[in-house]
Amino acid sequence: MLEVAVMHYLDLGVILCYLGGITWFGARFRRNQKNLRDYLLGGRSAPWWAICLSIVSAETSTLTIVGTPALSFSGNLGFLQLVFGYLLARIVISVVFLPQYFRGEMFTAYELMRRRFGERIRKLTASIFLVTRALAEGVRVFAISIVVSIVLGTGEIWSIVVIVLLTLVYTFEGGMTAVIWTDVVQMSLYIVGAVVSFFVILAHIPGGWGHVAALGGAAGKFTLFDFRFAPSIEFFSRNYSFWAGLIGGCFLTTASHGTDQLMVQRLLSARSERQSRRALLSSWVVIFVQFSLFLLIGILLFVYYRDQHLPAPAQTDRIYPEFLWRNLPPGVAGLTIAAILAAAMANLSAALNSLASTTVVDFFHGRRPGASDTLSLWLARRATVAWGAVLLAIGILARHWGPVLEAGLTIASIPSGALLGVFLLGVLTSKPREGAALAGVLAGMAAVLYVRFWTPIAFTWYVLIGTTVTFSAAWIASRFERPSEQIQVREPVGSLPHLPQRHTTAED
Repeated sequence: MLEVAVMHYLDLGVILCYLGGITWFGARFRRNQKNLRDYLLGGRSAPWWAICLSIVSAETSTLTIVGTPALSFSGNLGFLQLVFGYLLARIVISVVFLPQYFRGEMFTAYELMRRRFGERIRKLTASIFLVTRALAEGVRVFAISIVVSIVLGTGEIWSIVVIVLLTLVYTFEGGMTAVIWTDVVQMSLYIVGAVVSFFVILAHIPGGWGHVAALGGAAGKFTLFDFRFAPSIEFFSRNYSFWAGLIGGCFLTTASHGTDQLMVQRLLSARSERQSRRALLSSWVVIFVQFSLFLLIGILLFVYYRDQHLPAPAQTDRIYPEFLWRNLPPGVAGLTIAAILAAAMANLSAALNSLASTTVVDFFHGRRPGASDTLSLWLARRATVAWGAVLLAIGILARHWGPVLEAGLTIASIPSGALLGVFLLGVLTSKPREGAALAGVLAGMAAVLYVRFWTPIAFTWYVLIGTTVTFSAAWIASRFERPSEQIQVREPVGSLPHLPQRHTTAED
């Protein structure tokens, strides 16, 4: 493998220039970081279109670029059914959650829980986010190592170390401003790289697209919708069907974009609620196009392997980066590999910043509300470094957790239902209090863990199950709350007249 890397000295030059350039670019934003608002929310100065691309970049990650072609290589276009649920979720978030997040000054999603229920729920939901985001991001970090080890011939562990350290440098220095603007650059790069690789792979197939359409069609590769419906274990065990995509995808994305600090932090970074909504809804168009592109790339690779009578690699997640590195012309291969690394670093930087923000705001500021800007900024940077070390360790362990895309989605789905259930409880109801909310979260987590380890139900249903159990259990528990508990009421999240409203800019 090292000999292949030496032959691609031009590609290595492109990749190294990219890694050094993006690290330098992100670190330049340090001079703009004067307080916690600047470091964690970018001073709320980014335009909506930059936040839109940053949302897509965070939603994509290396899991998408490496794992999505592998799905269509082995299956068909069925994964795209989830994307229709993503659109429905964005509408729900725009109507239900965004108005609450923009009532006053918030730094994290879990401040909404403190406002509605109290500190215990705030810390519980924030803790769930920290643990599960770290685990899910560890899978993504491992996905980076697949690419780097192919290119440099290094072991997976050293590959993880290189990318984590470089990403940590500019995230530590530039905060959320660096995250958003490097996301814009890196997303543009990996979309260009994907388009280039699509046409290069197509050029390797005699007969072009006509041959791909004929062979892929005969193999059922272009099958998109699965409308089969029957209330049975077999129905719920299929990962990709229209109903699992529309319902499961909606609940999964409502949880990830509406309650997960990784995404909510971007929404809170917008100049106004209107710009936040515009960024969120427009991001779906980009998501749909890019998922379609990567699935089509997987079909091209299927046809190429079939024509060449090549055996599929034992680890199908390697199929796309291996083809790029071994078959693309010098320079072009370096560009496309750099594009994959771009997505990896973009998502990793966002995770580091969101983990740091939750740690400092929801835990430190809960004890020290009067902390100075200097101390808060110092803590945020140190928390970023600490989480970098944690993700490095988890990435090394994640090498044995199975196919990267579905492993990442499964981990993210386990706690998301409980989070979404308690957030909906806080926004849509006024009677349940902190004790009932705690009971609901614990019941929801227990239900999903049971489903995950003792049933064949697919991960696409986890969030729906967790949300339903959490909301229902909390509502039932609220029937048994003592009157004395209900006197200690926080203000309903929909009525906060004493908090300052976000200023609307002329651009809105």
